[in-house]
Amino acid sequence: MEANKTHILPGVYCNSKLEYTRFKTREVKIGDIPMGGDNPIRIQSMTTVDTMDTIGSVEQTIRMVDAGCSYVRITAPSIKEAENLANIKKELRSRGYQVPLVADIHFTPNAAEVAARLIEKVRINPGNYADKKKFDQIDYTDLAYQAELDRIYKKFAPLVNICKEYGTAMRIGTNHGSLSDRIMSRYGDTPEGMVESAMEFIRICEDLSYYNLVVSMKSSNPQVMVQAYRLLVERMQAENMNYPLHLGVTEAGDGEDGRIKSAVGIGTLLEDGLGDTVRVSLTEEPEKEAPVAIALVNRYSQRKISSENRKESILLLQEQQGPTAAYHAKEVNTFVGGALVPRVIVDISHRNLKDPFVLSDVGYKYDALNDKYHMGEQSVDFVFLGDSLPSFTMPGNLKQLYNYATWATLIHKANIHPVFTLAEFNAAATKDPVLNLVRISNDQLATEDFNNLQLIPSVVFLLETDHVHGMADQRQFFGNLQELGIDHPVILRRTYKKEDFSGPLGDIMNPEEPISKIQLYAATDLGALLVDGLGSGIWIDSPATATDKLTSISFGILQATRSRISKTEYISCPSCGRTLFDLQDTTQMIRSRTNHLKGLKIGIMGCIVNGPGEMADADYGYVGAGPDKITLYRGKEVVKKNVSSVNALDELIDIIKTDGRWIEADL
Repeated sequence: MEANKTHILPGVYCNSKLEYTRFKTREVKIGDIPMGGDNPIRIQSMTTVDTMDTIGSVEQTIRMVDAGCSYVRITAPSIKEAENLANIKKELRSRGYQVPLVADIHFTPNAAEVAARLIEKVRINPGNYADKKKFDQIDYTDLAYQAELDRIYKKFAPLVNICKEYGTAMRIGTNHGSLSDRIMSRYGDTPEGMVESAMEFIRICEDLSYYNLVVSMKSSNPQVMVQAYRLLVERMQAENMNYPLHLGVTEAGDGEDGRIKSAVGIGTLLEDGLGDTVRVSLTEEPEKEAPVAIALVNRYSQRKISSENRKESILLLQEQQGPTAAYHAKEVNTFVGGALVPRVIVDISHRNLKDPFVLSDVGYKYDALNDKYHMGEQSVDFVFLGDSLPSFTMPGNLKQLYNYATWATLIHKANIHPVFTLAEFNAAATKDPVLNLVRISNDQLATEDFNNLQLIPSVVFLLETDHVHGMADQRQFFGNLQELGIDHPVILRRTYKKEDFSGPLGDIMNPEEPISKIQLYAATDLGALLVDGLGSGIWIDSPATATDKLTSISFGILQATRSRISKTEYISCPSCGRTLFDLQDTTQMIRSRTNHLKGLKIGIMGCIVNGPGEMADADYGYVGAGPDKITLYRGKEVVKKNVSSVNALDELIDIIKTDGRWIEADL
């Protein structure tokens, strides 16, 4: 066994699903800042200026390092850019910055070979480094497939040998959208295909006795991304490998959507102790990415300390950790569970319940002139009023939740349902014939109160936790229900206090973005369960957060996990030196005219590298083809080439209209 490998058991993707423990990988040397092993989780980002602009690249790199990046990636689309990396590095060193640089390579092995002699790390994409993607379906025989692997070996070996000679690290970075025709033909558009694409290149490296590797499995779909990383770890362990993992959701977008989507994917894996370096890909200035990544990662530094100081165990009613299969909840009176989309609950008990306009924050706009409410695509399903009674008439399709004691005093209970503690439910003489929410925690499954629970058909569990590793505690609840043969719907509730966002790391976020941490924490805690199909609804309880923000975050998490679509989805790349137009302005322009197209996925890509491949599951694409030239896509099909950027959005809208998928926006 090669040195620096450890004995690892195949068939599992993390050390434990019950306690936070970081999965230990081999240490990889990247300049003076090693990754993996016992090193901290490293933060990185990528420049967006032209690589030939030496001073611009240097100054942007410095801003990224000052924001918290340990590594900076720079695109090298051709030999001239690869050669200019030496000038960028020299200028950085003269200014006292020793940050390791990473060359980002697509399609150009000769550029990679130049860069590997000059800087600390190269990133190659196995889908387009020595392979091709023309969206051809090819029926390979085993012999023909092996011949292709032999061809790739010869094409890839020179770079590996250069990296060995110069002590250069390498990231083998698979992207869901740029799997080669060869991989797609044999494995399909699957996480398995993503993993095998990387493993083929890793095996070549190991055959050449080169081990200074980092691996990534990026996708714009967090569910695909999570599945691919987990499968990668299992596959690596089966072959006695433990290379560090670079985590990222590619083309996450901007603003709240980009942060939530990134947190769902990255946070889910961090929860299980996976990940050695993180890049949050936002369609914003790169220095804005680092604080988001730091906030995600630092939560697990705190988690480790909290776990050591507060020993706790998660109740396990079965030998298997976590659910043994998907949890299929039954439907309760067409309200929740079954095949219904996950429901959203928001607490308005602390608001002024004398004013019907308060409901605009939960998606119900009051029209005073006509005395009626207008629903939007992000109108919540339930509001919790606790013990407070409104002095206005509620919308007929908005369900109200009250604490049991208050609910029991109400005469008219149409659309009004109780929330019980477990003890209250057992003792209650009167229950709602339609819907009863019962607060419960995983720990309570071992109590006498739970043993006495009468599981009538109208029961829906409201799952809470106070564990440090709350996601794991709530995940095990589903496994425990399976062991008990229970299939009632479960609504996920997470409570966040103001102090959860403060402390020694509390000022890490931009002061202009006080909402960011609740976005990240809730997207991680709830998204990690939803991506695995666990949960029939969510309730984010955060008294320090504005009600409209809780509504927006809730629907954003459901959108990111693809469990409930309520708005247009934008798959937009974070920009780099290859980008052929201003991505931030263009994304906002496209969003301003299309954000009412619920369920439509629009890819906005700065160049062909991040074009038809990276926007793998987009319905339509807007891709830079040259200066002032845009190519428009329907799925992976080119519809119009070299359209002037002045007319490109109008042309895209015309294509959507031709396909019958356009609707007019409500004014």
